[in-house]
Amino acid sequence: MHPRYHEVHAAITALCEGEDDPIALMATVTCELHHHFAHFHWTGFYRVVGTDVLKIGPYQGGHGCLVIPFSRGVCGAAARSGQTQLVSDVEAFPGHIACAASTRSEIVVPVYSSGRLIAVFDVDSNDPDAFDEDDRDALESILTEVFGPLP
Repeated sequence: MHPRYHEVHAAITALCEGEDDPIALMATVTCELHHHFAHFHWTGFYRVVGTDVLKIGPYQGGHGCLVIPFSRGVCGAAARSGQTQLVSDVEAFPGHIACAASTRSEIVVPVYSSGRLIAVFDVDSNDPDAFDEDDRDALESILTEVFGPLP
């Protein structure tokens, strides 16, 4: 894991120990990551609430989209494919949903519990090309530890 994630990973592990409520876990993960990195301008979860539908969950930052179908945007692509989406330029992503006009890059990680997709974790940045493979690996590792492994 990239060194810049070690401290926040340890904090999240300690704070989440023994907790099993998914909303409490989502809120804690969101808060810790959002406040640890200055380039995380919107950080949060979109929860699976129905067939092919995501609804905003715990988040930090400005307003997000309330509902996102699996068929649209970067969050929908992560939910649909089960693969982390690493987008250096959101304007070049087909079907991108502009919840905030200031967003320039994005990373979205699918979140599983007991082998079932329960949410996606979304981080937006106002900086272009703000995320890389180190971010992907670290976020996947943190989310897997807190919620459960990918199927």
